[in-house]
Amino acid sequence: MAQPSPIEELVGFLASPRQEIRMIACGNLVGYSSGPQNSIFKPPGLKPIRDLKILVRDHPAISANAVTILMNVSDDTAVLEQLANDDSFLELLLSLITNPSYPGADGIAMLLSNMAKHDSIPEKLLRLKRDKPKPEWNVSNSENAMDQLMDLFVKGSEKTLNKQADFDYLSYLFADITRHAEGRKHFVEAQEYDNVIPLTKLIVFTEHKSLIRRKGVASTIKNALFDIQSHPTLISESEVNILPYLLLPLMGSEEYPDEESLDMPSEVQLLPPDKERESDKSIVSTHLESIMLLTTTREVRDTLREKQVYPIIREVHLALEDDTVRDVCERLVNVLKREEADDSTQGAARVEEDDQIVDLA
Repeated sequence: MAQPSPIEELVGFLASPRQEIRMIACGNLVGYSSGPQNSIFKPPGLKPIRDLKILVRDHPAISANAVTILMNVSDDTAVLEQLANDDSFLELLLSLITNPSYPGADGIAMLLSNMAKHDSIPEKLLRLKRDKPKPEWNVSNSENAMDQLMDLFVKGSEKTLNKQADFDYLSYLFADITRHAEGRKHFVEAQEYDNVIPLTKLIVFTEHKSLIRRKGVASTIKNALFDIQSHPTLISESEVNILPYLLLPLMGSEEYPDEESLDMPSEVQLLPPDKERESDKSIVSTHLESIMLLTTTREVRDTLREKQVYPIIREVHLALEDDTVRDVCERLVNVLKREEADDSTQGAARVEEDDQIVDLA
């Protein structure tokens, strides 16, 4: 029988009764949790995973390292299954992420995002009611898990709730939740908690300084727009008014003739001369795909034409030498510039939904 390697022996110390030993073992093992070498955490029976779940309840420093390891190994199907099917573990993660003094809150946001690749997690989060966070924490006044997570994302964006967390990766969780019909419904309908449509809270971050936040929000918007029935509400200036938040990231410092610019949404007129277009081409592509989804119905296509969306798409096509971006631009132009023969609808091609696994070495 082969002798265990020193690293495998170190994994065994995760279950040590002595806290100082657990702390040393967990801290030293973080670096082995990404890449092929993380197989040390996945022997038959997955005992190290069970030990790590217990360590999440340990000293905050041990807990944060255990969360990082679990996040890095959660792309394994067997590990994901064990994590996703443990309701008490999900509650533990929620209790920690809503605690403003917990140092590993961003790690939990990443872990929750990865766990949401399991179809059961979005359903659980959408229906889960739990204790409200302590009032003095100023986190949330709702007993719904989704409301609490949204409040964390909005209120904590500048580390104003937790000095060690910005909750940006919750946007990836929201993107995964909106891959499901029930999740899309949640984000496009006003919630009883505050009578606000959740997507309204997210769209204001399409030009945020954080690339992670912008990416996750863009994907959440795109996925939510597969709920075609919500388009009139989302496009309405008196309700969600989503269009300016999709267009602004696409726009640079270019100038438009008055006959074009005066009909554009007021929010995108008279932009400063130093206005910069979104630098990440994958986000540009995602926003273009969102607009493509909005062309599904004749009603909204007419609105996009009235709001002079075409000239903006034209400038994106001219400015960016990227095959994916230009392909979506060309498809959009074909839809927006064509003659409408009748009131039939134009089916929008489904685009790939965000299924990125977050990995932190």
